[in-house]
Amino acid sequence: LETLYSSRVKGEEAALPALPVQYADYAAWQRERLQGERLEREGAYWRQTLQGAPALLELPTDRKRPPEQDYRGALLEVTLDAALTQSLKALSLKHGGTLYMTLLAAWTVVLSRLSGQTDVVVGTPVANRGRGEVEGLIGFFVNTLAVRVDLDGGPTVSSLLDQVKTRVLLAQEHQELPFEQVVEVVNPGRSLAYAPIFQTMFAWQNNESGDLKFADLQAQPLSMPHATCTYDLTVSLAETGTGGIEGAIEYATTLFDAGTVDRYAGYLREVLRGMAADATMPVSRLRLLGEDEYRRLS
Repeated sequence: LETLYSSRVKGEEAALPALPVQYADYAAWQRERLQGERLEREGAYWRQTLQGAPALLELPTDRKRPPEQDYRGALLEVTLDAALTQSLKALSLKHGGTLYMTLLAAWTVVLSRLSGQTDVVVGTPVANRGRGEVEGLIGFFVNTLAVRVDLDGGPTVSSLLDQVKTRVLLAQEHQELPFEQVVEVVNPGRSLAYAPIFQTMFAWQNNESGDLKFADLQAQPLSMPHATCTYDLTVSLAETGTGGIEGAIEYATTLFDAGTVDRYAGYLREVLRGMAADATMPVSRLRLLGEDEYRRLS
């Protein structure tokens, strides 16, 4: 957009390279690849991985779940300071993982402790751009993966990080099958009250900044009211230019009050601090409550 605008203002031809492929080419490649043995192999992986997974993550809610989702939602901002972020980076590096994997692991701990369930499935979006030709192509390639984490048996922080790393990498190796086809293959129990396979998401935003720069214009993001929610809870985080992490939790207002979600954000922060402080600790012993809340309940 910047290039096209600049060229139009100057009355010049836009200096954009010709596209090697179009979105339709990608769609054709996907149809060609997802046939026969490959399609069966992808389906078999997801069928086996998600077999026996709980249909619903039973989180404590402020109100009873209605018989049908109404998709009303809101956002609550989340921040992690630079010091904690650096500690989490060091922890991730030590275990051969990424910051995304560590944050996802912490979120599964919070979900497990809140629900009392040790079998937790979390959805996570992936760019799904596996070919170099589509890197610079405009289009929606994103797919959603289901990452299943086992917290039974009291794993330590270290063993949980290793498990999450393995399961994320396996899921990414099988990311081609569209999520709607995964649902068909797994064929879970269906309900109008909640989404199939998982009801919580974790998104790590590591794209380049979308800030627009024009020679003679000022552009800034437009802040719009947020009033929808596809899942019960969706954590979306990104690293900031100041060294910390910022983001938000999208939550279903039918189920949760803002104060409840704010506590959940605090639990995530406390779990991350505990993980960074001692990777040998069993995750079941990681503290959820901050100092103030802990004192109030003591």
